Amino acid sequence: FVYTIIVMTIEDVIRTTPMPLSRKLAINLMYTANWVNELLTEALKPYDVSLQQFNVLRILQGQKGVPANLSTVQERMVNKMSNTTRLIDKLERKQLVMRVVCPTNRRKIDISITPSGLKLLKEIDNVIDSKEQEISKNIKPNEIEQLNTMLNNLRNNNK
Repeated sequence: FVYTIIVMTIEDVIRTTPMPLSRKLAINLMYTANWVNELLTEALKPYDVSLQQFNVLRILQGQKGVPANLSTVQERMVNKMSNTTRLIDKLERKQLVMRVVCPTNRRKIDISITPSGLKLLKEIDNVIDSKEQEISKNIKPNEIEQLNTMLNNLRNNNK
């Protein structure tokens, strides 16, 4: 048996005619980002955590026990459009994070991940790692490195 791998282009996927390279790049990036979002969102469903909430938990975990303020969390968010205050509210109701008013400056609020939040992340990490491996399975490690470099260049050249 001979197996043929069919690679679908973005034009095939969205059923359109060839387009200028810059438009093709923009559409391909958006389409692919949505595809990755959908896969990761589906993987997080059993844990009752959204992708944005997961992002907040990972940010707080990365603080290694040092509380963060709202602006620190916001600047590190992958999705800058997220309503960070609302995400923190939801995570606090789930007892995955806690807020503490700074005793010396009542306007400053420190946000920390709770032991329950750390425990949940430990459960989720293997699922997300596996999903990320699945996402990148058709790309060789050196190609992943090249793609990451190109994406960094794309963002940095547009600032």
